[in-house]
Amino acid sequence: MMKKDSKGFTLIELMIVVAIIGILAAIAIPNFRNYQLKSKESEAKVNLAAIAVAQEGYFAEFDGYPTCAPNPKALIPGKKAVFVKIPDSADFKGYEKIGFEPKDTKVYYQYEIAKVGNTSFLGTAKADLDGDKTNGEFRVKNDSGVWKFSKLTDY
Repeated sequence: MMKKDSKGFTLIELMIVVAIIGILAAIAIPNFRNYQLKSKESEAKVNLAAIAVAQEGYFAEFDGYPTCAPNPKALIPGKKAVFVKIPDSADFKGYEKIGFEPKDTKVYYQYEIAKVGNTSFLGTAKADLDGDKTNGEFRVKNDSGVWKFSKLTDY
């Protein structure tokens, strides 16, 4: 009998490798997506903390909290929108008073600050990071001199 010198992989071996890669991708892709969404959440947490500090500084000087209109005006699900930093615009006036502006002009979240009486404020950050038409929301509230952070909904 003649021996054939075979080189390469059989079809079965290739199919097994493809199946293994498919299983690994099915596990890794959702985990990677969740990791991306959680990293985008950090924007809201950092900016709300900065807003709270700025509000306290304003309160110490002027004995009150200003309100700030929603900025940016509209959100684009899963994408960044432009935070308006134009002086004297209605969108930026309150933020200019307290001296807050995000590090980057493009943000995932829409920020708003409401006054709750003379001794408290409520800052909110809303975004639809995953494009499911449901806004995720973070809040910071000054309640009797104590900041309370809360996450209301996911993404």
